[in-house]
This record gives sequence, structure tokens and C-alpha cells, in this order.
Amino acid sequence: MAVEDTQPLISHLIELRKRLLNSIIAVLVIFLALVYFANDIYQIVSSPLIKQMPVGSTMIATDVASPFFTPIKLTIYVSVFLSAPVILYQIWAFIAPALYKHERKLVTPLLISSSLLFYLGIAFAYFVVFPLAFGFLTKTAPMGVVVSTDIAKYLDFVMALFMAFGVAFEVPVAIILLCWMGVTTPEALKQKRPYIFVGAFIVGMLLTPPDVFSQTLLAIPMYCLFEIGVFFSRYYVGKGRRDMEDVEDDVEEDRNSK
Repeated sequence: MAVEDTQPLISHLIELRKRLLNSIIAVLVIFLALVYFANDIYQIVSSPLIKQMPVGSTMIATDVASPFFTPIKLTIYVSVFLSAPVILYQIWAFIAPALYKHERKLVTPLLISSSLLFYLGIAFAYFVVFPLAFGFLTKTAPMGVVVSTDIAKYLDFVMALFMAFGVAFEVPVAIILLCWMGVTTPEALKQKRPYIFVGAFIVGMLLTPPDVFSQTLLAIPMYCLFEIGVFFSRYYVGKGRRDMEDVEDDVEEDRNSK
């Protein structure tokens, strides 16, 4: 391989390393700012369950190191979530030079909307789903069973729900992208509504813990977001493909003129 051929690859690798370091630094800075409040953060996250637990019941730690490592682990997750806009920007900055002008115009609003929707999904899970789900689950315990949830298992449970709802709330962005690229159209999606409705419950079953309550609370908002995405996607139908064809036509005209 010639030296000239390796130069672009090396420059791309250097740029990739720079973007990765910036993302890691953002997560690390937020983590160092929050680690002192790790126990307080865990208390905030666990409050929806604690409020629903029977009087006199508390959360427990079955592992010796759990009281220390579990809040630290949660703080790492929170740091990654809060630094998501920075990480997304670094990804965009890395791929931006390879995008056409019309593509770069679309990326910025998509980055902003996807970040907001991700945080909205987490907020929906915390303020709406958790109180309802934990209120239901704690009241269905069999007679003689004391609800005392392990703090590490609780963290795994809520993080699974946070990720599920955060990703599920990206449905409008995904639909707009598909219609923008010309892969599908709002009319075609409307015809598939019954399948989408059933599919939302299947996705809810796969992404949430194995209880019907959580699955339903994810499936219904996901379907509503599907309808929102279909509504707004009509303004983007085939724009990406048409813009690409215009670019190719301009390139072809330049070649012919030469």
C-alpha cells in the first residue's frame, strides 16, 4: 500500500481518537462532579419504589460491596445519559465531512430532537411508569411475603426500563428518517397500523421486564409516537432521495461539460 493511500486512513483514525477522547472526558467530568452525591442520586432513583413499599419495609443489600458499588454504578450510568448530547455531537462531527450539505442540514435537528425524546422517555418512565408499576407490583405480593428489594437488582430493573423507554421514544425520528430516505411513505405506514400496534406490544414484551403492566405502559406510548412520526413524516417524504438525485445530476453535468 502506498504511503499516499495510508494518509487518509491515518487522519481518520486520529480524528476518531480525538472524538472518542472528547466523549470520555465529558463522561468523566460529569462523573467526578456527581460521584460525591452518589447515594443521594440512588435515593432519588429508588424513591418511586420506596414510596410504594409497605410500612416498615426497606430495600436490602445481599452483597457485601453493594452499598458502595451500586450507587457508583448508577452515577456512571447517569453521567453517560447526561453526556449523550456531547457524545452525539462528537459522532456528528466525525461523520459530517462525509455528508452532503442537505444531509448536514437534517442532522442537527435530528440530534436535538433525538436527545430530547430520549430524555423524555426516561422522564416518562420515572414519573409515570414507575409509580404505577411499583404500586401494582408491591400490592400483588402473596400473603406473608415481605417486599424487600435488593438494591443491585433494583438498579438493573430500572436501567432496563430507562433504556427501553429512551429508545422507544426515538420512534418518530426513525420514521422521519425512513420517509426522508424514501424507504417508505406515510401512506404505506398507515396501512400497516394493525401490525404496528401488535408489534408495539411485542417490542414492549422484549424490552421490558416480564410483567404485562410494564409492557403495556411501553407499548401504548410507542404506538402514539408512531402516529406522531407518521404525521410529521409527510413533510420529509423522499427529500433525501431527491436531494441525492439532484447532487448526482449536478456531478454528471459537470463531467459532461468537461
